[in-house]
Amino acid sequence: MVGRRTVLTALGGGALAAVGVTAGVRTDAPFGEALRYALGVAGPVPAVQRAVVTVDRVRSRYRGREVDLLTMVPPGVPTEGLPMSILLHGRYGTARLAAVGGMPEVLVAAVNRGSVPPFGFVAVDGDDHYWHENVPGDDPMAMLLEEVPGWLAERGYGAPFACTGVSMGGFGALLYARRKHERRERVGAVAAISPALITSWEEMAKRNAFRDPAQWASLDPLRNLDALGDAPIGVWVGDHDRFIEGTRRFIAGTRLAVASVGPGGHDDAFYRKVVPDVIRFLGRRISR
Repeated sequence: MVGRRTVLTALGGGALAAVGVTAGVRTDAPFGEALRYALGVAGPVPAVQRAVVTVDRVRSRYRGREVDLLTMVPPGVPTEGLPMSILLHGRYGTARLAAVGGMPEVLVAAVNRGSVPPFGFVAVDGDDHYWHENVPGDDPMAMLLEEVPGWLAERGYGAPFACTGVSMGGFGALLYARRKHERRERVGAVAAISPALITSWEEMAKRNAFRDPAQWASLDPLRNLDALGDAPIGVWVGDHDRFIEGTRRFIAGTRLAVASVGPGGHDDAFYRKVVPDVIRFLGRRISR
């Protein structure tokens, strides 16, 4: 259960209301029908068609702070050992805003149809650090590698089999693949939606995510293609995306399982077009 304070915070950030899914929160009378409707616990979509979302507050040793840990799973499926994909939010995002393009509804529909086996997503707060230790003592990538598997195990879920990211999170998902490869650990799939692959230091410097061009070059997936390992990677990007140049370079220089460039920009309208394919890509790569 998530307490009243967490629920109200979610509403203030437009988070769970934005994705429109059932939350692991109190839904009794004191919260009122309006609050239940805003969270997606009540509303026009039948409960059996809504993902089950739970938000916990956990202490991250590697980030030196408390973070939100959000899990999103299909309703009515056994969760013991359920495969989970890490889901990385974009710049200015949070765990509560990581799901884009109707992802919860698409996941539930795909599982209900039997087109993919049941799996879920787990999201955590990473701030705007491009998923690396931009600030000394605050290491989101170490949190993903060292702490997220344990947090999932404590809740009965399986270990992460994949990593999915949007925008800055797409950059992070590719960096995650590299770090797992360096550790000689298997990644079942990596899905990068509109990855924020920037081609100039002048533009990247505006984000205050790397201390200098050398650090950026050492971590930039575009300049470390051989370090990604052999995990199946899928990339989806709109032809009018502001990061299209870097993403085209990445596609041209990498052997990808999926390389999709379609009409659209860097926005939710494009995400809604590609999320069904992303869900299929992930679901087909779950080890059975």
